[in-house]
Amino acid sequence: DQGRQTILDWITPIDYALQQSDFINRRQAGTGQWLLDSAEFKAWVETDKRTLFCPGIPGAGKTILTSIVVEELFTRFENDGNIGIAYLYCNYRRQHEQNLEDLFASLLKQFVQEQPSIPDSVKTLYDRHKDKRTRPSLDEILGILQTVAAAYSRVFIIVDALDECQISDGCRQRFMSGLFNLQAKFGANLFATSRPISSIEKEFEGNSRLEIRASEEDVRRYLNSYMFRLPGFVARSPELQEEIKADIVEAVDGMFLLAQLHLESLTGKRSSKAMRAALKNLATGSEAYDHAYEDAMGRINGQIEDQEDLAKQVLSWITCAKRPLTTTELQHALGVEVGEPQLDEDNLPDIEDIVSVCAGLV
Repeated sequence: DQGRQTILDWITPIDYALQQSDFINRRQAGTGQWLLDSAEFKAWVETDKRTLFCPGIPGAGKTILTSIVVEELFTRFENDGNIGIAYLYCNYRRQHEQNLEDLFASLLKQFVQEQPSIPDSVKTLYDRHKDKRTRPSLDEILGILQTVAAAYSRVFIIVDALDECQISDGCRQRFMSGLFNLQAKFGANLFATSRPISSIEKEFEGNSRLEIRASEEDVRRYLNSYMFRLPGFVARSPELQEEIKADIVEAVDGMFLLAQLHLESLTGKRSSKAMRAALKNLATGSEAYDHAYEDAMGRINGQIEDQEDLAKQVLSWITCAKRPLTTTELQHALGVEVGEPQLDEDNLPDIEDIVSVCAGLV
């Protein structure tokens, strides 16, 4: 009902469900199964008060794998109202809405959402603040969070990209301490991903650890699904397709994002000879991303002028926006004409065109 939604939005207007939907929809069918089948994950799901820390290099696929874990938990415990599940996607571009109070308020909101009615403790907190138009303190949020979470027989908390949590005012450190405190109070199971950063890794010493890397099988699944983007002569040669997959798998060395960039770099090749020459020169190692991005920008600059301009406008908007844009927001931003009093719907570029001119960067 409306009163329930009003209180939920008062706790925090931030909703991570939209991000979860976006990330899980990007998943290639079957990918990430290695994580769900791992002994570390099975032990984490089946045992109370367990922590599973999953570090991974940039581009390894940590966020998509986190969304797979979230979906697995909701599917597995779908009909069990005694299981509480809450998740966060930290993002350095959303730091204005991810301070300490915001993060714990988001966990509280999700635990409250899963209950059939708003707990009295939450209603009392809401009534205490609504007329004064004040916000609850961190201590109040943590106190209610503990009360609400204690109503569940088991609790799972999933946090992606701890390295992107802001470090000003000790936010990240205090957030991790708060999570471990919640775990100690009511036996929560914690799952967290991060880039390998020593200060974060130190916090998780003594807990289960599973490194996230793009598995060969997952990279092959991705490549199989996107082979259609390559020129027709590739489709007619199973042998060449196999060479492409084998060479990209070898070159990416656990970096999922690199597979996408490498595949995109081959879309303009016009002969088997040119394709094989490009495969020999795929960038590898620590500098691979630099080479792949330079190659992508080279292909953007090599397009006809209108396509090049559109690509650079797209990249500028995405890079400079204060938060991630929806596709509709991006279309409207690109459709604005300087000097015109209002937006002309006929000037909105098509999403497929936006994606195609950006050489795999979008």
